[in-house]
Amino acid sequence: ELGYRPVLTQTPSLEGLTTASTFVLDQPRCVFGGYDNADIWLVVALDKAISTFNNTARPGTPETAFQGFPDPVPAYMTLNATLANYPCPKPAGDITVLRVGSETSCAQDEARPTCNGPLPGPGPYRVKFLALEGSEPVAETAWSAPITLRTAKSPSSISTTDSGHSAGMIAITTILSILFAILLAGLVAML
Repeated sequence: ELGYRPVLTQTPSLEGLTTASTFVLDQPRCVFGGYDNADIWLVVALDKAISTFNNTARPGTPETAFQGFPDPVPAYMTLNATLANYPCPKPAGDITVLRVGSETSCAQDEARPTCNGPLPGPGPYRVKFLALEGSEPVAETAWSAPITLRTAKSPSSISTTDSGHSAGMIAITTILSILFAILLAGLVAML
């Protein structure tokens, strides 16, 4: 296990760091040195499933397919990359983040089992990077801290009656409306 733990992106400060179906991670730059022939996969798992994740499971199989997540597949593999995708040191101006859950077009396409599809609920989720040479795991990072996505408020929980207008605000609005009507009437009378 490598001494790296995936984290949500901190710099630059991004809007939409977590949404209802996605989150943004830092790329694992300068982490997989020496694994030039490895394919690097992102493993996304339910928090409760990390202890049972099988790191010898092959990507693209029914055991690791996005389309089966979260039930019966508690963890899936996506965002296949190589060491060339995560150069060290980071070239100036490079975008060094990964948005997990951003591909909507392949979410139902069973021909794309490694789809980076939208996450189905608020989580919590945990992620790690896994380097495979062929089908053999050669290196892996630690699991991230739990990542919980945003949830929308239920429409029934939004108050429609108490809108926060004070009595003073209502009185001022009424007085201004009456003065405007008088001014408008005077203008029409002048014409």
